[in-house]
Amino acid sequence: MESSKAASGVVVVTGAGGEMGHALVPWLLRCGKRVIAADLREPTSPWPEGVVAATGDVRDREFVGSLGTRFGEAPIEAVYHLAAVLSSAGERNPELAHEVNVMGSMHLLALAAERGTRERPPLFLLPSSIAVYGIADLEAKRLAGAVHEDEHCTSRTIYGLGKLAAEELGRYYASFYRQLDPQGPRHAVDFRSIRFPGILSADTVPSGGTSDYGPEMLHAAAKGEAYRCFVRPDSRIPFMTMPDAIRAIEGLATAHPARLSRRVYNVGAFAPSAAEIAAVVNRHFPGAEIAYEPHPARQAIVDSWPEDVVDHAARRDWGWSPCHDLDLAFSEYLVPRILARHTAATR
Repeated sequence: MESSKAASGVVVVTGAGGEMGHALVPWLLRCGKRVIAADLREPTSPWPEGVVAATGDVRDREFVGSLGTRFGEAPIEAVYHLAAVLSSAGERNPELAHEVNVMGSMHLLALAAERGTRERPPLFLLPSSIAVYGIADLEAKRLAGAVHEDEHCTSRTIYGLGKLAAEELGRYYASFYRQLDPQGPRHAVDFRSIRFPGILSADTVPSGGTSDYGPEMLHAAAKGEAYRCFVRPDSRIPFMTMPDAIRAIEGLATAHPARLSRRVYNVGAFAPSAAEIAAVVNRHFPGAEIAYEPHPARQAIVDSWPEDVVDHAARRDWGWSPCHDLDLAFSEYLVPRILARHTAATR
């Protein structure tokens, strides 16, 4: 007799090899899902039972199409599209960023639409970013304060533009797909997206994000290395911890559709300046050497992002609330985990 798990649909996770993917896959397994863990690189260790690894590029439409057959004819129940080229890396190769962040998203949306069911459109969850915002100058940023989802959506980065495009593609597949069909548009996916602030992680070395000055500062201090911050000390954007980011994805993914008033949500936690982050780092790592050498282009990007975000809709619609403020982020999560990691590395 087949179990209910064997009879259910499957869940695709792209970028599964990253920290967010490694946190989400076990949660999906605990929820009784069968998972296709797709990543550009081979897994460094075997996934647990119930997970099928798939190595390939989301730019490759043939590879993306093959994901729908890894569990035979089972329908796709959900797609968590985590694969992306981040902001600073995207500026160095905008064509690659567009192909991954926009065309890769469209390939996955088409897969979900094709392999989902008309009776129950598959969930499609896209992590987006505050990089979608683009404020004209520093004075306008300070006047704007915390921004709502529909304000200042004029990004100046290829990463932000790509995320905006992916959000709009998701809205299309959710509401207007095949709108010229005689029976009217098909609601092909249940598209949901979270615009994340900068994410502070204890486990992942920063790699290409324009908000990475926060985690870079901390990881350098933990290793006893001097750090030269690429933004001014007064630079201010919102941040959150990786565990809170995972909680946000799980919260939006499991929210009843009737409760949701929009498809794209801000989430926030705390919004320190670079100097305020440095002060907390110095409190935990006395003598940390942190200097400021602003990189003009990266500084301009950070200055175009809001000082904070309004996340009232997420709090109202699906109960969003962060666990970590700035002090708790360091004392309960970042410092203990990073110290343990670097202590283990030196043994």
